Amino acid sequence: MRPVDQMSYEEALKELQDVVETLERGDPSLEEAMQLFERGRELLHHCTRLLTQARLKLRLLTEVEEVPEDLQAFLQGEDGDDA
Repeated sequence: MRPVDQMSYEEALKELQDVVETLERGDPSLEEAMQLFERGRELLHHCTRLLTQARLKLRLLTEVEEVPEDLQAFLQGEDGDDA
């Protein structure tokens, strides 16, 4: 299984959709369902983070001519958030 933080938005979203579909079917055992739930939360967090970065970047590109260095690092995913 690929580490979530190395996935693109599209990859993470697709896997999240697969996780939700599997859980909704009710096929997995309790233990498997808990693992899928954890993975789904990680995927959701990652997708949300990528969307937030994209929105901020778009806002900055349309409103500001020069982006401060600390915001540039965040937009490039270098904010130090490993969670």
